[in-house]
Amino acid sequence: MEKTLTSDTNFLRWELPKALRFPVDVGTVLRKRRSLKRRLLEQTSLLPTRIAILGGSTTAEVKIMLELFLLAHGIQPDFYESEYNRYSEDVLFENPDLWKFKPEIVYLHTTWHNVAQFPGLSESEVEVEQRVRQEMSRFQAIWEKIQTGLGALIIQNNFDLPPQRPLGNLEASSAYGRVNYLLRLNSEFARHARAHSRFLIHDIQYLSSQMGLGAWFDPTYWHSFHTAMSPAATVALAQSLAAMVKAVYGKSKKCLVLDLDNTLWGGVIGDDGVQGLILGRDHAVGEAFLDFQQYVKDLQRRGVLLAVCSKNEPETALQGFSHPDSVLKLEDFSAFKANWNPKHENIREIALELNIGLDSLVFVDDNPAERALVAAQLPEVTVPEVGSDVTRFAEALEAERYFEVEKLVREDLSRGSYYTANVQRNVSQAKYTDYAEFLDSLEMTAEIAPFTPVYLERITQLINKTNQFNLTTKRCTGAEVEAMAKDPRWVTLYGRLADKFGDNGLVSVLAGHVTGNALEMEIWLMSCRVLKREMELAMLDALVEHCQARSIRKIVGVYIPSKKNAMVAGLYGELGFTRAEKTGGERHLWEYEVPREYAAKSSHIQRTAPMA
Repeated sequence: MEKTLTSDTNFLRWELPKALRFPVDVGTVLRKRRSLKRRLLEQTSLLPTRIAILGGSTTAEVKIMLELFLLAHGIQPDFYESEYNRYSEDVLFENPDLWKFKPEIVYLHTTWHNVAQFPGLSESEVEVEQRVRQEMSRFQAIWEKIQTGLGALIIQNNFDLPPQRPLGNLEASSAYGRVNYLLRLNSEFARHARAHSRFLIHDIQYLSSQMGLGAWFDPTYWHSFHTAMSPAATVALAQSLAAMVKAVYGKSKKCLVLDLDNTLWGGVIGDDGVQGLILGRDHAVGEAFLDFQQYVKDLQRRGVLLAVCSKNEPETALQGFSHPDSVLKLEDFSAFKANWNPKHENIREIALELNIGLDSLVFVDDNPAERALVAAQLPEVTVPEVGSDVTRFAEALEAERYFEVEKLVREDLSRGSYYTANVQRNVSQAKYTDYAEFLDSLEMTAEIAPFTPVYLERITQLINKTNQFNLTTKRCTGAEVEAMAKDPRWVTLYGRLADKFGDNGLVSVLAGHVTGNALEMEIWLMSCRVLKREMELAMLDALVEHCQARSIRKIVGVYIPSKKNAMVAGLYGELGFTRAEKTGGERHLWEYEVPREYAAKSSHIQRTAPMA
C-alpha cells in the first residue's frame, strides 16, 4: 500500500505538472487528455462524487476537462449532463434521469448568452431594475427547486462580459448598457450567495478578465458548436471549478511553509543584518517582497497556517521580523524552524508539531535545490515551482488554488490562534510529571449538544476535512448534515472545547441513526489538535446520556479503515465496546450495551450549557 501511495504521489508531482500544474500546458492537456485520464485512474483511494452539469451552452468539453482536474485532486466524478440549453427545463420539470441520479453537486454552466433579454435603449432606470428582478426570479426558481428537490450543493457561474460593446464605454454606466446590466446581475448573484450557505458562485467574470475576453470567447466555436468559451478558456474554467469541488470535500491545503532569505525578504539576514535586507516601498525589489508578505498575511488572516523553515541561526532568523517594513510578524507563524538541519526533516517536524498531515503543507523556497530535495524526500508535500523571482511567487500559489475555500466560518479566522495556543499548552505540559495534573491545570470546559443551525457549516467542514481521528471518513454535503439535524431518527452531537489558553472552537462531531432500540454510529471524528485531552470521553459521556434519555439500549460503533485513520482502529475497544461477531465487509462493528447507571469516563473536562 505504501509503495502504491508513493507511486501515485510521485506521478502527480513529477509527470502531471507538465500539463495540469502551473503554468498549465493547454496544448498538452487537449492533445493527451485520454492518456492523462488513464494514468490518473491508476490512483488508489479516489473519492467518488456525483456532479450534474446543467448547461446553457455545449458542455461536453467542460465535462472532459473537469474530470481530469478532479482526478488530479483525488476525486472521481460521476456525471449527469443536460442536453444543450436544457438547464432550466431539467430542473423545473424534474427530469426523471436527473432526479434518479441524485447529484451531490449541481453545476449551472451559464454565461452572458443565457440572459433572457437585455434592456432596450428606451427603458428607464425603473424598468431596468424591474428586468433585473425578473431575471433573478427566473434563476432563483431554479436554485430553489434544486435545493428542495435534490438537496444538492449548487455551484453557479456568474456572468462573463460580451466581447462587443455597441455603446462603447457608455456600456459600463448607462442603465440600459449590457455591461452595466450584467454587473448588476452579478451583484445580485453574490447577494444570494451570502444569504445561502449551499450556494456558491463560480467567478467566471474574474476568469474571463484574467484571460482577456479576446482569448476567453471564440466566435468560431460559438457559431460552430455553441461552445461559450474557447478551448483554452475551457481548461482554465475546469481548473477553477475543480478547485471549488476540492474545497467542498476538504482537500485544500492547510499550511504554507516558507523559507526566509530571498523568499520573504531580499538578502541574507545572517550576512546583511536587519538593516541590509531589501524590503520596503523605497526599493523596487523590496516592494515586491513587501507585496508578497502582504499576500501571505492575507492568507493567514483567512485561516491558512504559516510556518518558517529556514537554514539560519534561530536568533538571527527571528530578527528579520523586527524590520520596520515587515508586514509579517513572529506571532503570525504557528511553527518556526530555523537551524542547519535538512529542510525535509524540519518540515516533517512542523507537520508533527501542528498535528496535520504532510499532504496539507505547501512549501515555498526560492532555492531550486531545496525545492527538489524536499519534493524528493517528502513527496506528500506540495512544492510549487515558484522560481526565484519574488514577483511571481503569489501568482504561482494563486494559479494552483491550493488554499481554495468553500465558505469562511469563525473557526477559519481563528485557526492561527488555535495552533499558537497549542504551542503554549505544550510548553505548559513540560512542567508537569503527572499527565492528569496537567489536564486539570488546563481548566477545560466543553459545550456538547445536538447539531444546531449556527454550527452546520463548521460541522460540514469538519466532516469533510478530518482524516486521522475519523472512525468512518464518511463525507457529507451540507444538505445531508442539515437533514440529519432535523431527522428524529438520528442522534447528533457537536463538541466545542475551551481551556485557560483559549477556545479551541468546534472540534468534534458524531452522528448515528436509530433503528429500534439501537444506535449505529455513522460519523465520529475529532480535530487532532485536541488529541489526548479526553474530549472523546466527554463526547461518549454525552452520547450515553442522550441514548438513556431516548431509551436506546445499544450503541453500534462502526470503524472503516482508511490510509489515514489507523490511529483510531482500537478506539471502540478502549472505550469499553466489544467486537461484534458479524461485520459488514470493510465495516468493523463494535457493540456497547447502554447501562442504566453510568459513570462518566471524562474526569478532566467540565460540561457547560450550549450558548443561546
